[in-house]
Amino acid sequence: MAFVEPVTLSQRGVQLIPLDLTHEDGLRTAAADGALWQLRVTSVPAPDETRAYIETALQARSDGHRFAFAVVDEFSGKVLGSTSYHDILPAVKRVEIGYTWYAKSAQRSHLNTTCKLLMLTHAFDTLNCNVVGWRTDNFNFASQAAIERLGAKKDGVIRGHALRRDGTIRDTVMYSVTRGEWPEVRAHLLYTRDKPRT
Repeated sequence: MAFVEPVTLSQRGVQLIPLDLTHEDGLRTAAADGALWQLRVTSVPAPDETRAYIETALQARSDGHRFAFAVVDEFSGKVLGSTSYHDILPAVKRVEIGYTWYAKSAQRSHLNTTCKLLMLTHAFDTLNCNVVGWRTDNFNFASQAAIERLGAKKDGVIRGHALRRDGTIRDTVMYSVTRGEWPEVRAHLLYTRDKPRT
């Protein structure tokens, strides 16, 4: 039995649905909203790479180290992006959240907070994880700020850790939330999600 079993998570009009090939057109449209694949510090697929992106995610699910979701508007059925559990370590009950991106028009809304609340709740309360982690490019300052707003703690930087899509080598910034920190982080996320947006 896989550590992360297929499940649909939903809240506040947002659904996280196990990613499959039926989401190909929706993912392509979401990525085109802002031409997100042109950003050098993200893993967003270019239009002609969308099917391969999904197939890679499905193979990783089969291998047990990544579980990708399509992020979907529950009311319209529109695909807004994708996010994943990855670097899944059942022996120590640890997952990371990443491969996360949203259509430009869906950014700066309640979407990211809602997705993280869904994934953290499932990780800690259903999977009984001890730690949930994140990693991001040292030059992806927007991602670092978003992770820090969630209440995650910075663990450190792994230097010369991975290749970017343009072939340059990146340093990776690591963050995490522990089981003991989860109640306070949950309260913070609920407050952040529900406060009026100006």
